Amino acid sequence: MMQKPLSVDGQRKVINAGSIHYPRSTPEMWPDLIQKAKDGGLDAIDTYIFWDVHEPRRREYNFAGNLDFVKFFKIIQDAGLYGILRIGPYVCAEWNYGGFPLWLHNTPGIELRTNNEIYKNEMQIFTTKIINMCKEAKLFASQGGPIILAQIENEYGNVMEKYGEAGKEYIKWCAKMAVAQNISEPWIMCQQKDAPPPMINTCNGFYCDQFKPNNPKSPKMWTENWTGWFKLWGGKDPYRSAEDLAFSVARFFQLGGVLNNYYMYHGGTNFGRTAGGPYIVTSYDYHAPLDEYGNLNQPKWGHLKQLHAAIKQAEQFFTGATAETKNLKKNVDVTKFTINATGEKFCMLSNVDNLSNVKVQVEEGGDEFFVPAWSVTFVQNCSKEVYNTAKVNTQSSVMVKKQNGEDEENYNNGVGGGAKKLSWMWTAEPVEDTLKGRGTFKASQLLDQKDATFDTSDYLWYMTTVDTKNASLSNATLRVITNGHALHAYVNGKLIGSRFSKQADGQQTVNGDDYSFIFEKPVPLISGYNVISLLSATIGLANYGAFYDTKPTGLVGGSVTLIGNGNATINLTTNQWSYKVGLNGEAKQFHDPNSGNAKWSSSNVPENTSMTWYKTTFKTPSGKEPVVVDLLGMGKGHALVNGHSIGRYWPTQIAENKGCDAQCNYRGSYSDGKCRTNCGNPSQRWYHVPRSYLNADQNVDNTLILFEEVGGTPWNVSFQVVTIGNVCGNAYEGNNLELHCQGDGRISGIQFASFGDPQGTCGSFSIGNYEATQSVAVVESLCVGRPSCEVNVSQSTFGFNSWGNLTSRLAVQAVCK
Repeated sequence: MMQKPLSVDGQRKVINAGSIHYPRSTPEMWPDLIQKAKDGGLDAIDTYIFWDVHEPRRREYNFAGNLDFVKFFKIIQDAGLYGILRIGPYVCAEWNYGGFPLWLHNTPGIELRTNNEIYKNEMQIFTTKIINMCKEAKLFASQGGPIILAQIENEYGNVMEKYGEAGKEYIKWCAKMAVAQNISEPWIMCQQKDAPPPMINTCNGFYCDQFKPNNPKSPKMWTENWTGWFKLWGGKDPYRSAEDLAFSVARFFQLGGVLNNYYMYHGGTNFGRTAGGPYIVTSYDYHAPLDEYGNLNQPKWGHLKQLHAAIKQAEQFFTGATAETKNLKKNVDVTKFTINATGEKFCMLSNVDNLSNVKVQVEEGGDEFFVPAWSVTFVQNCSKEVYNTAKVNTQSSVMVKKQNGEDEENYNNGVGGGAKKLSWMWTAEPVEDTLKGRGTFKASQLLDQKDATFDTSDYLWYMTTVDTKNASLSNATLRVITNGHALHAYVNGKLIGSRFSKQADGQQTVNGDDYSFIFEKPVPLISGYNVISLLSATIGLANYGAFYDTKPTGLVGGSVTLIGNGNATINLTTNQWSYKVGLNGEAKQFHDPNSGNAKWSSSNVPENTSMTWYKTTFKTPSGKEPVVVDLLGMGKGHALVNGHSIGRYWPTQIAENKGCDAQCNYRGSYSDGKCRTNCGNPSQRWYHVPRSYLNADQNVDNTLILFEEVGGTPWNVSFQVVTIGNVCGNAYEGNNLELHCQGDGRISGIQFASFGDPQGTCGSFSIGNYEATQSVAVVESLCVGRPSCEVNVSQSTFGFNSWGNLTSRLAVQAVCK
């Protein structure tokens, strides 16, 4: 069988690509992220285009700052990489509302992602604008630019059935509209089995080795190889091992794949209110090869780098050879690639058993190869192993957060209380008008929150009055059924209670993607007119599923009732309701340190007080390491640095204290619930502060402003830097082990080194049954005092050569300082 080639620049190639979303990072980060991707062996960078941020209001466009996707692609080209343009314009991406702007949803007569003329017209206008911008900047490969593929729509095949015949017609229109854009590069549709020609359908998932394009002339492409998973507030940390990820890629190429794209290669941060879901956290780390801050996520980054080198070594066989796969024994296959013209050959061995390691011969009479369970081996000339997906021969890094600056040593030693405490000022969120029921518009119904706010704020006030002359209602219960994600209820100016659709105490759980809930509290009513003020809050709008755009938010579809003694009830659902969008502090720009509209006080700074704004100043941490702010002690709210939103915070959302896997067995099919970590801890405690948001002059103060919605304590908030703590290495004999510190760090000591059969993992290594006694001394001589070092893992390096045919390995744990 001949592999289906992917032609790039007139050559047949295999491509390893990685998704990096430009709005989830800053322009100052882009060159470093892209260079690290290239250093990791990638050939291309893939990104979505996000309609909602580029056209927040109809025909008003924004392509500045971290929205300058043209600049992003030019940096990709400057690095010598290709680009993949995924317009969508529906993107999903765990992004707020799937990337659609709210004005689109609110356009009269529109139906999204179906055969609706109003929607199709808007989609075509936006798609054409993006294509024309790319053409004007000469970004397509046919113009000498980096973009080799373009995508229209996204994972529509997963939901198309629900749209019926209109969905089928819509996808045909998408293909026709895309082709009419008149670009020379191929168009792709992911997860679209019936993609109309000339669209190339592609695969998304954890494994795509069994995927086959619907057109036998199309190359086999994997647009989203999920490197991990996203995290929810109240959720544990997802984890996908380097071994399993490498296995999925190798198996894909073994069975005819030509393009693999990691989703994500760098996840980044959901700045502002871009996190969707609902309930998706601010971090979009995704356990990607580059972590949220742009650091190398080791060993994943290094293990994949070695995989990519092995793939490139075999590229001529993947693109121009005859491939024959045969079964050697149960769950064990060998694929032999032969270039007919020269007779050159290359083999791949795969063991898809999740329990049993095997020893097999590739060719009769040849050497035996040890293939661990759930792994793939690359065999050069079908006689020499060059890479195995289960054998990690690279560094593992333990990243730590630490205080920065002159107090760092005292902090680490527990002397003097660590870094200098921040000094706080505060002001209350003005609520006098809303607690008296005064809004800006009225309606005799409960409105949909996203429609009323146009998603300009997480908050919408619903206010009404009720005359309760009936004595049986003097001790009533307020009952609210809501489709919002949070509710704070006030009666006659007093907070009577709050409720979330997903409670940290576990009393309220979400049923699938249904985030509705019931709020019930006793209310002390007075005889006469009572004011009921309900503050509804969203925590990211839905981003996935058939008709997700029509899912109700806020109190719409619910009800508000006062329940008294006996059968006495008052249904307030169709009352006259007064509305106010957002917070007064938002309208008055309390988040802007230069606005001057807030009256800040340093006296009697409150603790655990809801609806409070806090303000402090701090110096820019020295060095180049990524900066984070530790918000442990705060409740729930929004954080801004020098006026830049760093996203929603909610450290009181604690992950369930069970279900984590300390000894993760990566073998066997991965799912997003497997190998979870961080049980019993806040889903997110630290929040990324890009250095471009900070003053370069360390003598100039920066400003942190927090809006605290539910009540928190700011005294322990601190700024820290993210750096490498311990560096661990693990490499098998016959390989080189490279160890690296981050930034200006140097290897200051070797805590453990053993060449032999060391046991355990990073942080808990121990000597095995045998070792070279000079292991520590040898590694110290090569590494201590250096920012990086390389150790040839061989018996000659360690002066020991009496172990016969045993294959040994080196384990090292070093300290960077």
